[in-house]
Amino acid sequence: MRKPIRVLIGKVGLDGHDRGSRVVAQALKDAGMEVVFTGIRLTPEALARAAVEEDVQAVGLSSLSGAHRTLFPDVARRLKKAGMKVLLFGGGVIPPEDEPALKRAGFKAIFPPGTSLDAIVAYVKTHVR
Repeated sequence: MRKPIRVLIGKVGLDGHDRGSRVVAQALKDAGMEVVFTGIRLTPEALARAAVEEDVQAVGLSSLSGAHRTLFPDVARRLKKAGMKVLLFGGGVIPPEDEPALKRAGFKAIFPPGTSLDAIVAYVKTHVR
């Protein structure tokens, strides 16, 4: 029997809007994944530490505050420094012109508002090593 995929869903920075990330976390749980929801207002360091401690295979970040170009790459750097090889994905209000920079930082997918939950679940199931 295969172990379930372990995913961390989190919010970094001062962004306090967590409804979308909670909905995504629940959809991943409903699909049989183990989900760690870190809550809101974490530092990149705290989020990366949680990913290491929880031994997750994927990390999904949500941003509605506009700080994604700074905070998402910071999380990616910290995970890499810790030796974590995880699937990174993001979502929220992220302008399409910011996606190339986030992908260069290691984020494999960015899901804008309106993305179906089925699409996010399928993406994680397909891309987790």
